[in-house]
Amino acid sequence: MESSASRNGNCMLWFFRDKGFDDRSIDKMFRKCRRLEDMQNERASENWEYLERIGIQKRKLPSVVSKCPKILALGLQEKLVPMVECLATLSTKPHEIAAAIAKFPGILSYSVEEKLCPLLAFFQALGVPEKQLGKMILLNPRLISYSIESKLVETVDFLAGVGLTKEGVIGKVLAKNPFLMGYSVDKRLRPTVEFLKSIGLNKMDLQAVALKFPDILCRDVDKVLRYNLDYLRSRGFKDGEIVSLVTGYPPVLIKSIQHSLEPRIRFLVEIMGRKLEEVAEYPDFFKHGLKKKLELRHRLLKEKNVDFALSELLECNQKKFMMKMGLL
Repeated sequence: MESSASRNGNCMLWFFRDKGFDDRSIDKMFRKCRRLEDMQNERASENWEYLERIGIQKRKLPSVVSKCPKILALGLQEKLVPMVECLATLSTKPHEIAAAIAKFPGILSYSVEEKLCPLLAFFQALGVPEKQLGKMILLNPRLISYSIESKLVETVDFLAGVGLTKEGVIGKVLAKNPFLMGYSVDKRLRPTVEFLKSIGLNKMDLQAVALKFPDILCRDVDKVLRYNLDYLRSRGFKDGEIVSLVTGYPPVLIKSIQHSLEPRIRFLVEIMGRKLEEVAEYPDFFKHGLKKKLELRHRLLKEKNVDFALSELLECNQKKFMMKMGLL
């Protein structure tokens, strides 16, 4: 094989082959990290073994190293150990650190003092609860790669502009969905917010939606949200009712039409004989299981010849519902 990896008969070539990499993958890693060419395999072996010891599964290690071959060239005591030890103070479960590294191995190449500590301080200042800080970083370790000044501050300023200005609100939103920080303000967040405004949501509504289900802010308008909006309109929901649906249960704009929305609406109208207005008054209707809850409870209502509002029918747990029906 003629490649950068084969030049000078580098001993790292044999290290990678011994670990099961094919020549194409090896060449790609050498192009990603030139430092590997001049490295002895003792350091690579030491780092590889350390990654195994901290819980990264043997079968996943080749994939982890392929994503970020530089981690084999980093100083074990200077880089890897300090970062892992710091992450350990943020985790609550043993597997979380290994899972975070497998997701974004590049986290090991950053400095604890220069990157991780300022990042944690940034989120703390926004009101992210201390218990949630670790969860955020371990769930989305790529956060460490973003510039606080240019990337994260821009997103925070945008959220503040949307109306999330109360103390700690932005922190709560980000704790619920730390992936939100990775999206472009101009290409994704702003178009989505403008879309939500266009269907009638005001600032208070946007705040409610962001706090309940921040994922909605990340969804593509033309690929997802607009389809669901058009479906709800085609089903007969009026604009004001759609605002109630979205603010009450934001996932209504991303749920599968075929597998979630349509079967429930059809059952509501055709089988239960109820009106769409009831759903606008109780948007959580869409979150309840069709087979295990809605159909079962409707059947019991018919047998007992009684009637409940949708919220009374679905909001309580099974035991309380059975008590209401006089079956317990």
